[in-house]
Amino acid sequence: MSLEKGEKAPHFELKDQNGNMFDSKEVIGKKPAVIYFYPKDFTPGCTKEACNFRDSYEEFQEAGAEVIGISNDSEKSHAKFAKKYKLPFILLSDANGRVRKKFEIKKSLLGLVPGRETFVIDSEGHVIFKFNSLDASKHMKKALKAIKHLD
Repeated sequence: MSLEKGEKAPHFELKDQNGNMFDSKEVIGKKPAVIYFYPKDFTPGCTKEACNFRDSYEEFQEAGAEVIGISNDSEKSHAKFAKKYKLPFILLSDANGRVRKKFEIKKSLLGLVPGRETFVIDSEGHVIFKFNSLDASKHMKKALKAIKHLD
């Protein structure tokens, strides 16, 4: 079972692309957030997904929401990824998969690839939308639509 709509988003702490500790309490429960889990930096689908979020980041910000990307890659990899593609949002390193487990994200492609799943969380910290699909092109559009319905 994965985290369901209406449930509280779990608390977590991870290092960001700059090596700083990020505490989810800084965002979750204070403002809307989009947390998207993706398989790997620099792969075609993940790059496309990150750039989609980058290109619409202003719209998320205007809606008061923060965007957070999480994968198993290192902070160093995230730093290079963010720099190369000018990603303005937080990238978190979940090297041991602890947070992935908290959000109950399943692996896909016969259990070989870390799952791609997006969660939209309201300002009270509840999951209001989740989307699981290997198709990277749909995540940002669905998340933005869910955020805009919060108004």
